[in-house]
Amino acid sequence: MPMAKTTFEEEIYLRTLTGRLVGKALADLGLNKVAVVASRNVICSSIATATEATFITLSGGVTYHFLAEEGKEADVAKRVKEFAPQVTVLQFGGETPIEETKKVFVETLRQFAEQDVPGAFVVHVRIFAAGGLSEALKDEKIREYLDKKDLFVYTVGFDEGKVYVNKIILDGEEVKLEKIAEYQVTLEHADLLNRSLKDRSVTFA
Repeated sequence: MPMAKTTFEEEIYLRTLTGRLVGKALADLGLNKVAVVASRNVICSSIATATEATFITLSGGVTYHFLAEEGKEADVAKRVKEFAPQVTVLQFGGETPIEETKKVFVETLRQFAEQDVPGAFVVHVRIFAAGGLSEALKDEKIREYLDKKDLFVYTVGFDEGKVYVNKIILDGEEVKLEKIAEYQVTLEHADLLNRSLKDRSVTFA
């Protein structure tokens, strides 16, 4: 996957900075048991482990890292259900081709629905922006399952230099966001976000 104006090292470091904020947000929500399901690639593993380490450090809670792989979605759903988290973070993205990532993301949610895995969900900004959740909501069983869940997504305000935590409101297949928290990012973090995701220079001082 071509990276926009960033080196691979910078892409990894960007995930460290973003994962740290996600872990802090999870701790700030007062959670003490979080599952992280991430694509099997270096970039997703980087953001996932940064999320996990920060969450454990700040909350004193427990977490576990589950690998999302094609053909193993049912097994992951079974193991997450046994772990019984309050929240499952779905960190899908990285260097895996997006159509392949979306396919595994949708099938993972389908298996979670089939097995009625407990807990809320936090969706990663990349799979959300790429239409992964919208694709999943076309499946009636997934839609019925998620209708009963608390759903969240973290997004980036490029011009404001902030990461937002949003509650996802489902209206059929339509998705609406309601901001519930925001975190100011450092200039360094904003620069990397802008160059990686938006291919532009920083727009705030």
